[in-house]
Amino acid sequence: MTITPLMPVYGRSPVRPVRGEGVYLYGEDGTRYLDFASGIAVNALGHGHPHLTKAIQEQAATLMHVSNLYGSPQGEAFAQRLVDATFADTVFFTNSGAEAVECSIKTARRYHHVKDRPEKHDLITFANAFHGRTLGTISATNQEKLRDGFAPLLPGFTVVEFDNLEAAREAITEHTAGFLVEPIQGEGGVRPASQAFMRGLRALADEHDLMLVLDEVQSGVGRTGKLYAYEHYGIEPDIMATAKGIGGGFPLGACLATEKAAAGMVIGTHGSTYGGNPLAMAAGQAVFDVLNNDDFLAQVMRMGERLRGALEQMIPNHDHLFESVRGKGLLLGVKMKSDSRAFVTHLRDHGVLTAAAGDNVMRVLPPLIIEDEHIAEFVEKVSQAARDYEAPVAA
Repeated sequence: MTITPLMPVYGRSPVRPVRGEGVYLYGEDGTRYLDFASGIAVNALGHGHPHLTKAIQEQAATLMHVSNLYGSPQGEAFAQRLVDATFADTVFFTNSGAEAVECSIKTARRYHHVKDRPEKHDLITFANAFHGRTLGTISATNQEKLRDGFAPLLPGFTVVEFDNLEAAREAITEHTAGFLVEPIQGEGGVRPASQAFMRGLRALADEHDLMLVLDEVQSGVGRTGKLYAYEHYGIEPDIMATAKGIGGGFPLGACLATEKAAAGMVIGTHGSTYGGNPLAMAAGQAVFDVLNNDDFLAQVMRMGERLRGALEQMIPNHDHLFESVRGKGLLLGVKMKSDSRAFVTHLRDHGVLTAAAGDNVMRVLPPLIIEDEHIAEFVEKVSQAARDYEAPVAA
């Protein structure tokens, strides 16, 4: 037998973490890494945060799971907190971002179904998006690397150019149920949508009674310096998927919706065995205890501006490698002039973890608790890595 016990669907790096502390990870060989990947924007409070750790420990000793056959005081409390902090009137808890997006898709379709418009079942989505790895979420993107070998894909999605409002308008038909969009494309290269685009989608949705569905799995929970990125655009969605940072490292996601949008989500239309379990709710509550306040979010914004400024100052010293910085808050991307994945790999040898993305972008996703000394250490190590880096020659 040659297959590995872990199904070999990841090209795993030699980094093998066994312990984390704050903004650092430690490998099984003792190597310390500055973690500016945060589990791909998941570890919002870093590693081993005392408040989050304590909340999980105490809840684990009390009650971890009972299923959604019973009342959930823990779920009700956290759902109310999300409702109070966002546009939403109701919440469905999931275990992951992909599940949250799936629930969002179903909610959008079901809205039209109960309005006696069952023909309205298509969502307009956008090129280079990433919505997850389920069959439904890969059907919503045009990225061939995600779709290869999984045909037939699910119908009901029309993909148009990202940040192109006219293309979105022209794609509307009698079958359109709404739009599914990341306000900032993460995997697609840290590409923020323009104000005109996001406000234009909101206006189109209002004009045609369509659902504006936001995928804020990566951009939400304080990552951009706002609780959710839609706040930067002065709009509100009808439905939103959130995950990653919401559990601070514990598997947790949610689909948020207005009362209008959730009109079709009645008993029996959706479910989850583990979704909203008491342990996940304790983790989510602890994360919100720390970051859902103006002071914390303002600090994220300040650190984001300082990190961006430091990177922009660094770029002219290595302009053969780096081109520009983009993103919002602590969801940043460094556009490179060669393969970003190769440089991300090289950077690990200098004790720094980042994440590659599309369009030759290196994603910089530190824990939201970083301070000035971590920014200085990061930029110094990136500069050092750039000095001894030889970019692969294009074939």
